[in-house]
Amino acid sequence: MNSPAPVPTDHASEIGYYQKRKGVFPRKIDGRFRRFKWLMMALCLLVYYATPWLRWDRGPYAPNQAVLVDLAHRRFFMFAIEIWPQEFYFVAGLLIMAGIGLFLVTSAVGRAWCGYACPQTVWTDLYQHVDRFIDGDRNAQIRLQAAPWTPAKIARRLLKWSIYLTIAFWTGGAWILYFADAPTLTHDFWTGQAAAVAYATVFVLTMTTFVLGGFMREQVCIYMCPWPRIQTAMLDEKSLLVTYKDWRGEPRGSVKAHKADDAKLGAEKLGDCIDCLQCVAVCPTGIDIREGPQIGCITCGLCIDACDRAMVQTGRPRGLIDYATLDDAVREKRGEAPTPILRTLLRPRMLVYLGVWSALGLAMLFMLGARTRIDVSVAKDRNPQFVTLSNGSVRNGYTIKLRNMEDRPRRMTLALDGLPGGALYDDEMDAAAATRVLELAVPADATRTVRVYAVADRAHAVPQHFGMVLRALDSEGGGARRDTSFTTSQGDAP
Repeated sequence: MNSPAPVPTDHASEIGYYQKRKGVFPRKIDGRFRRFKWLMMALCLLVYYATPWLRWDRGPYAPNQAVLVDLAHRRFFMFAIEIWPQEFYFVAGLLIMAGIGLFLVTSAVGRAWCGYACPQTVWTDLYQHVDRFIDGDRNAQIRLQAAPWTPAKIARRLLKWSIYLTIAFWTGGAWILYFADAPTLTHDFWTGQAAAVAYATVFVLTMTTFVLGGFMREQVCIYMCPWPRIQTAMLDEKSLLVTYKDWRGEPRGSVKAHKADDAKLGAEKLGDCIDCLQCVAVCPTGIDIREGPQIGCITCGLCIDACDRAMVQTGRPRGLIDYATLDDAVREKRGEAPTPILRTLLRPRMLVYLGVWSALGLAMLFMLGARTRIDVSVAKDRNPQFVTLSNGSVRNGYTIKLRNMEDRPRRMTLALDGLPGGALYDDEMDAAAATRVLELAVPADATRTVRVYAVADRAHAVPQHFGMVLRALDSEGGGARRDTSFTTSQGDAP
């Protein structure tokens, strides 16, 4: 009996694990979705580049940049809202709302975020317009790509890459302006006086924008971005997606084949698709939507514009490629009317997402309106935990931080709540002048740190917890309280 042939262990020659990138050269197209992409690109770029230059008057004691991440003072400003470090839950809430909003949009219309507002999409779209301006439209770009490296081609490439680099540089430069006063930082940057981290940040963002937007493009959307893999959990048969209606378009054939089919058979046997490949030519990721839903589809709708134009030119109804749900696709195939758009959008899943998103937004608005603009924190000394004074009373030391979150100086009182027989004094007072209420001034939009001592007679100051209460003396008022402890002997808990 012949022994079976050995199974090869090295399959590298049989299976290709790597495929060289094929260039994607999208064709210029006009239509409702292309015009919407123009609008979104212009809006996103305008917001990104212009926002750091917007001013907002907060008075003489606070910065006047409308949107500012003030790392030096650990605060975040957004127009009339100021977020301090202890209020970071507002930022966390905004991020959660952004995530739920993305779930909401994806469940409704698929990857619309990816197709119109994602930074990678916006800058890739901008760079593709630069390609058309320098190299021409699709066919000219393909010819130039295949042409040998002549002086003319080198000149075109250098010019185009210089524009790429300029856009990338301004992108990185705009980013750092969100973290310091924009006019001041711009002056310091160009005169060489900015911090080293500013130059490093601009360099990193310039190179990432240059490479990702200029050369990797669709590879970022298909291979690097996790969102295409996550979004499937949020899609169902009632989600609006860019859909090729194969029951209407197949079998496909050229315009010449359709004419021959009509002439020979007397009836149209082919589908509406004329196999013009315009849907593929305009796709920014280079996919063929006729092959069904794919991870490379960013739901930009440009294939709809291209197909609608081809259908009109050949006398066929629009909508061979269209936004449609799977349910509506089946209904249309059976000749039934599609589901009303409001019913599609206001289904239970969408209402849940919308309800959670709205509840978070309302809760944050309520918290913003109800928050006090003063705060106090208390840190008890641990070494020594207490000091026995000559008169027999006991003293404990505390580091108090008084926060004034208003754009004007304020006078406040710090008072004891509890600790019978106790009194307070600070470093500027004598122990004999101790009182139960201290009056302190806190600068505008700042935190004042003071050393405070609490004293009490040992006979009355049994080990206990008590409160330090901060109150504003002006007409606006407001207050805050922090509990702490008083130690009278080594055995007391701190």
